[in-house]
Amino acid sequence: MDVLKVKNLSCAFGGLMAVSDLSFEVNKNEILGIIGPNGAGKTTVFNLITGFYLPLKGDIIFKGKNIVGLKPYQITRLGIARTFQNPRLFKKLTVLENVMIATHINYDASLLDSLLLTKRYLLEESKQREKAEELLDFFGLYRRKDEIAENLPYGEQRKLEIARALATGPELLLLDEPAAGMNLSESLELVNLISLIREKFDLTILLIEHHMEVVMNICERIIVLDFGMKIAEGTPEEVKNNPRVIEAYLGKEVKGVIH
Repeated sequence: MDVLKVKNLSCAFGGLMAVSDLSFEVNKNEILGIIGPNGAGKTTVFNLITGFYLPLKGDIIFKGKNIVGLKPYQITRLGIARTFQNPRLFKKLTVLENVMIATHINYDASLLDSLLLTKRYLLEESKQREKAEELLDFFGLYRRKDEIAENLPYGEQRKLEIARALATGPELLLLDEPAAGMNLSESLELVNLISLIREKFDLTILLIEHHMEVVMNICERIIVLDFGMKIAEGTPEEVKNNPRVIEAYLGKEVKGVIH
């Protein structure tokens, strides 16, 4: 059963096609990877799915609903959350406050409740604080909950951004290069973490990543983009031995495979 279906999606900037007639599906509880050389259009796909860009044409169907034209906050409310290539935290707020902000999208209290500090609001605030603290504990960040976010080590900022995304209660999680800036050991630790996230939160995950160790170890299927077009799709083994993929990454004269 597909959670997300992208159909004939195209997007251009100043006449340059960033994504061209792209189609793919993401199945429920799957971890699907999107890879490709720099400038292949990977992040543009994420920006289209999450409403940051409007496509020239095509459909994006999430749980049977076409979400093209919806605002990012509307798409988040439907159940899609994302992270970014560079962590976009509220750097001057605490770790806990960063996660609490994301929980507000699901508050069962009105603006008036919050202004008057009604019992309904206070109960909801307590409930969402508990949820945020549970997420921080899962990511090993509870002891740092009162620290300012920008003071966290880079790897923990990455974890905090994922925790904040999960605080919105998504069904589909989009991770944009979560291993960027990490060494091999940290990247492989991330593989285990993403697997645990899928199991614990019953998620479907769409992943962009340059670290081949991460992609090949965690994704059931991989889509390869080059100049905005899909050039391959299949299992990690199929993709890493695909001649078109090798050519896109390494050039026509290289005969080896991607490891």
